[in-house]
Amino acid sequence: MRWEALGRPGLGRRSLAAALAATVLCAPLLAGPASAASQTPEQAAAAAESAWPGLVTDVFDDRPMQDGAGIVTLEAPKRASDPAVVPVKLTLDPARKIRKVTLVIDENPSPVAAVFTIGETSGLTEIETRVRVNAYTDIHAVAEAEDGTLYMVKQFVKAAGGCAAPAGKDAAAAAKSMGEMRLKRFGAEEGTNGARDVAQLMIRHPNNSGLQKDQVTLLYIPAHFISDLTVRRGEDLVFTMSGGISISEDPNFRFDYDPKGAMPFTAKAVDTEGKVFEKTFAAGDS
Repeated sequence: MRWEALGRPGLGRRSLAAALAATVLCAPLLAGPASAASQTPEQAAAAAESAWPGLVTDVFDDRPMQDGAGIVTLEAPKRASDPAVVPVKLTLDPARKIRKVTLVIDENPSPVAAVFTIGETSGLTEIETRVRVNAYTDIHAVAEAEDGTLYMVKQFVKAAGGCAAPAGKDAAAAAKSMGEMRLKRFGAEEGTNGARDVAQLMIRHPNNSGLQKDQVTLLYIPAHFISDLTVRRGEDLVFTMSGGISISEDPNFRFDYDPKGAMPFTAKAVDTEGKVFEKTFAAGDS
């Protein structure tokens, strides 16, 4: 084969060799975007800059944090089957007198999913809820003890698209049942922190994230979610929650408590449109 066949007529061997060398040097640059596009979600997440350092500044004012292993436990699936409904469970060491827990989903558009404030006499040591996860991400739980010490743990979760996932029910049906509440009591259960009574509060609410689209008009549905929740047993505070768009549709909270006496539960929820939903569950009611 003649060298001229690879280039224009008259191209010398030395010039052609230089051209080929330049092509070889440029090949990685040309392949760069394709390589990035072919990354798996795991590789992309590993290569991405972590959002956590900025969140420590923005959410916690750069306060020092200690390793929370053994003090607060965060349980979530490593790979979620439904990114719009990812179960998360927090378990707290009662000896540390945890008074607040902030749940942060690092890569979500609004990372702070919920802030739970624990009633001093509630006996609450476990709380579960369901969240939306928008991309492969670390989920952090930061627990604040009575003395102000922060304890941090994290769990990496593989899920994507949860914040934009379509609602599970028709908008008209959701509006009709909005604010309905149910409470289930399960009696004593043997958990991480011993036998305690357990209750589960379920609230009907679309909890629209603002990133979902109407499946008919394809227009974005405005954000509309429960921003504040207070749960009491008798006059005693069990917990409060300040929530954002990351809490799943039809918010659900399962928690343990000190079963002293037969007292009613009262739940009061306020959403971002100012609507107030409140219900009292007499002792023994569900």
